[in-house]
Amino acid sequence: MNRPVAIVSFAQLPSIRRDQERQEAELVQPVVAEALAAVGLTRHDVGFTCSGSCDYLIGRPFSFVSALDALGGWPPISESHVEMDGAWALYEAWIRLQHDDIDVAVAYSFGKSSAGDLPAVMTSQLDPYYLAPLGPDALSLAALQARAVLDAGLATERDLAAIAERNRNHATSNAHAQVVGSPPAAELLGEPYLAQPLRKHDCPPISDGAAAVVLVAGDRAKELCERPAWIRGIDHRIEAHGLGMRDLTASRSTEIAAVEAGVGEGPVDVVELHAPFTAQEVVLRKALAPAFGPDTVLNPSGGALAANPMMVAGLIRLGEAAARIHRGAASTAVAHATSGPCLQHNLVAVLGA
Repeated sequence: MNRPVAIVSFAQLPSIRRDQERQEAELVQPVVAEALAAVGLTRHDVGFTCSGSCDYLIGRPFSFVSALDALGGWPPISESHVEMDGAWALYEAWIRLQHDDIDVAVAYSFGKSSAGDLPAVMTSQLDPYYLAPLGPDALSLAALQARAVLDAGLATERDLAAIAERNRNHATSNAHAQVVGSPPAAELLGEPYLAQPLRKHDCPPISDGAAAVVLVAGDRAKELCERPAWIRGIDHRIEAHGLGMRDLTASRSTEIAAVEAGVGEGPVDVVELHAPFTAQEVVLRKALAPAFGPDTVLNPSGGALAANPMMVAGLIRLGEAAARIHRGAASTAVAHATSGPCLQHNLVAVLGA
């Protein structure tokens, strides 16, 4: 039986196109400080810290070490790092709390996509023998996936435009979103293609940002937070690196992770999907179908179509879902994060009040 662990606080920076004023530590410090202060903790109360980021975005090795200045690394702290989205840093922190020798952990992530050539960075994660030499960027690969979704009859281009319209209109209530509000879907369909069948509205903005969550185990979570967001289940799975080895219209890894996390136990109030491209929402909704009921709200924050800081957007999905539980807007939620090209690696968490 897992030790009960809850997300008790969440903080994020507003996502913006280019943050030229702050370096890594300056992105991290305000969100960690805010998340800790919200529940009356200091860095000395934290038993474990885990971060998520990508050295390729910054353009130098071990950039996450610089970010540790924001936490006060002396006296020495217990710290770890994942070279990926902060959702997986949260997963590692959850695992660490299962050891039962500490009660408080912090997971944070940061990303500055504006610091370099984002298409080139994303291409470097591809299979080095067959795909990377061809130089396809993330947009081109997402267009291949979108075409597969359309050809399979799972959606139309109007459906994709409606997804963009809904997400970005939801973002009007999100003070941290970057792209807020949308013209009607019919008007969006008049835009030119960026990479057929994807238009600008089908794609995420390029964002800089940071986020942090505080995880607390056992009874202490109830002492620090009136409505903790308990992690009822969490799991992640990965699929083949080669795009030709998997069906791009389905996400088997998400389906398996959802079952292992307990999604099939019934519909939930809120689902936060990490779907940077509109067609990916179609794929993920199919994979997470048991989570959706007639009253389920999808991406009330606006999702990654409204703000997409690399290495942060997945952690934000978990934080946004937890925040709705904290303030009483939901009792149950499912949060999803993805990493890799065309939904290669997926994490699913079930949160409950």
